[in-house]
Amino acid sequence: MTTADEADKKARLERAREAGLFRYSLVQELAGAGITAAERGRRARELAGRVHDGPGGQPVRVSRGTLDRWRRVWESGGFDALVPSPRQPAPRTPGEVLALAEALKREKPERTAAQVRRILQTAAGWAPSDRTLQRLFGRLELNAPAPGEVPDRAFGRFECTRPNEMWTGDTLHGPVIAGGKCYLSVTWNPSAEGTVGRRPSSPARIPT
Repeated sequence: MTTADEADKKARLERAREAGLFRYSLVQELAGAGITAAERGRRARELAGRVHDGPGGQPVRVSRGTLDRWRRVWESGGFDALVPSPRQPAPRTPGEVLALAEALKREKPERTAAQVRRILQTAAGWAPSDRTLQRLFGRLELNAPAPGEVPDRAFGRFECTRPNEMWTGDTLHGPVIAGGKCYLSVTWNPSAEGTVGRRPSSPARIPT
């Protein structure tokens, strides 16, 4: 008779081998004899842009970086190196939740992991952590700007053409002294290239 532990071990081994076969099905298209680097790159981009029937028939997207890593693993260790350890626990996040998170991110790429988590929490009553979603979006390469999209950048250089045209300031939070919090306020005149004022603020007497 087969015990429950033996049945579980056999099932995990089968899942691991199925995952290895799925990885190999993609890697073999990138590691063929005679394929050039340009052809490999083009083929990898095509594979990364498609949805594949993954282990168990689940739809899966694989990033370009993951494909390159699997190819290197296969070249160094063969098929056995592509098979994940059967001791690895099954993912704790259901596949349908990850699929919904992916769809929400693709629908509106500017959504953050925290925003996607709140939507999932409202829709399903539960959601994975922000970090789990960030790793998911990273694997799917959804954190990078879309092709042709220019990310927001700050181009200000704080340059002035005359004195007193622009002033900037900042406040530094200092330690607690004599039971009170101290601060250091600094005012900067870019045209003068120097600090024009500083003032400590605290219940204690602090030398400047």
